[in-house]
Amino acid sequence: MPGGAVISRGGANSAMSRHVVAAVRDLPAGARKALTVNGRPIVVFNVHGAFYGLLDRCPHQGANLSKGIIGGLAHGEEPGKIRYLRPGEFLRCPWHGWEFDIRTGQSWCDPDRVRTRIFRVEVASGDKVVKGPYVAETFPVTVEDDYVVIEV
Repeated sequence: MPGGAVISRGGANSAMSRHVVAAVRDLPAGARKALTVNGRPIVVFNVHGAFYGLLDRCPHQGANLSKGIIGGLAHGEEPGKIRYLRPGEFLRCPWHGWEFDIRTGQSWCDPDRVRTRIFRVEVASGDKVVKGPYVAETFPVTVEDDYVVIEV
């Protein structure tokens, strides 16, 4: 069974829960997937083959970060000489342009005070995620005068 991306959350007051997000082949490098897990909007990113999860809500005014632009950092030591650093690792909020490091959730503009919540994402093989054996609940079925009847 192929592997998949699994998002986990947990904390001091909550039990760990794991949720299958997607098959790895369905979330290629540079892709993202927005989903809701236990009522929380989350966006999962594949950054150069590594998976990261962020709360899909900008801490500034609540925009969906999943709709933001993925890019890198423009860095210049002097006018006219700009280098593009860390391509595909930064996310720009679609409403006001706040930038976040996809790997850490930290704001690029104010990393000491502003961040979005991160979620741990791992790749797990199918046999580790889907445990068995499964036992299906069965019900007796009979045919009576051309009617199919099920007993529950």
